[in-house]
Amino acid sequence: MQRRSFLKQATLGSVAAGAATVAAPAFAQDAPTLNWRLASSFPRSADAIYSGGEDLAKYVSEATGGKFNIRAFPAGEIVPALQVLDAVQNATVECGHSASYYYYGKDPTFSFDAAVPFGLNTRQMNAWVMHGGGMELLREFFAEYNVVNFPCGYTGTQMGGWFRNEIKSVDDLKGLKFRVSAFAGAVLSRLGVVPQQIAGGDIYPALEKGTIDAAEWIGPYDDEKLGFNKVAKFYYTPGWWEGTLQVSLYVNQKAYDGLPKHYQAVLANAAAHATNMMIGTYDVENPQALRRLVANGAQLRSFPRDVMDACFKESNAVYAELAGSNAKFKKIYDHYMAFRDTQIPWFRVAENNFDQYMSGAVGRR
Repeated sequence: MQRRSFLKQATLGSVAAGAATVAAPAFAQDAPTLNWRLASSFPRSADAIYSGGEDLAKYVSEATGGKFNIRAFPAGEIVPALQVLDAVQNATVECGHSASYYYYGKDPTFSFDAAVPFGLNTRQMNAWVMHGGGMELLREFFAEYNVVNFPCGYTGTQMGGWFRNEIKSVDDLKGLKFRVSAFAGAVLSRLGVVPQQIAGGDIYPALEKGTIDAAEWIGPYDDEKLGFNKVAKFYYTPGWWEGTLQVSLYVNQKAYDGLPKHYQAVLANAAAHATNMMIGTYDVENPQALRRLVANGAQLRSFPRDVMDACFKESNAVYAELAGSNAKFKKIYDHYMAFRDTQIPWFRVAENNFDQYMSGAVGRR
C-alpha cells in the first residue's frame, strides 16, 4: 500500500509540474550530510578485526545514500591503539572501534564490554548484551565517559598464545614475560607471570627480540598473518581469558545525540551487520589457518588441567578483590556471572553434547 501510494503521488506530481522525473525520496532530501572519522585500535594488517570498522562505515554510507560517511583509520594514524576511548570521549574523533578491556587501567569494569577470564562465549555474550540486560548496564557505565557503546564484532573463543617453551605445569609460568590482556595479566601475575600489554602491531618484534617470552593475540588467522609461528613454536589453547572477545563501536555522546533518529538507527544496524561479518570471517578463516600453521611446524598444545584449575582459582580471587573495592565493577559482575551460571548448564546439555559427538564422529569417519 505504501509503495502504491508513493508511486501514485509521484506520478500525479510529475504530471502537474509537466515534468518526466519523479522527485527523490524525502529521506535523501532532508537528511544532513555528515563526515565522521573512526579511530581503530587495530592495525590494517589484522584485517579480520580491523575490517569491522570498515564494514560499519560501508553500511552507513550505503544505507543513507552517501549522506552519512564514516572514514576508518587504523591504529596509530590518528591516535595510538590504546587511546581510542580517550579520543572519542574528548571528541577528537566522533567514533572509535576498540576492545574495551584495553582500558582496564582506567577501570576494570570496562572489561565486561569485551572479555573477562572464564566468562561468556560468543553466543552467551550476544544473549547477555542484547536480551539479558547487559546493554543497559554497560550503557549506564559508558555514559560516565561521554560514550555510547555498541557491540561491533566477535572473534569467537581465542587461543592461549605462542610460547617459546612448553608449559607443563604451574611452575613453568613463573617469571614468564607474557603479552596478554590486562585482566588476564592480573590473574597470571598471581602465579608468577610478568604480564605485558602491547598493541597488536608491536607484538611480533617484541617476541622476535626476546623482550617477551610468549604472546597471545586472537587466533590462527590473525596469528598467522602476524607471523608469530616464525618466532615461537608452541601454540596453546584455550584462551580462557577470552571465551569470546566483543569488539565495540564507541560514539561520542554529543555527536550521537546530534544525529537524526534515522541516522541513529542506521548506525545501530550497521554495528550489528559488522558484528555478523566479523564472526563469520573468523569462523571461515580460523580452521584453514590452523591447518596451515600445524603443517608448517606449529606444535598445538592444551594447557594442563592443573594450570587451568590454578588460573580459575586465581580468577575468582581477583574478582572477589575487585568486587570488594569497586561498586561499579560489582554491579555488573554480579549480573554477568549470574547470567553465565544459568547459561553453562544449558550449553552442557545441548551445545556441548552435540559438539563433542560431532568432533568424535568426524574424526572417526
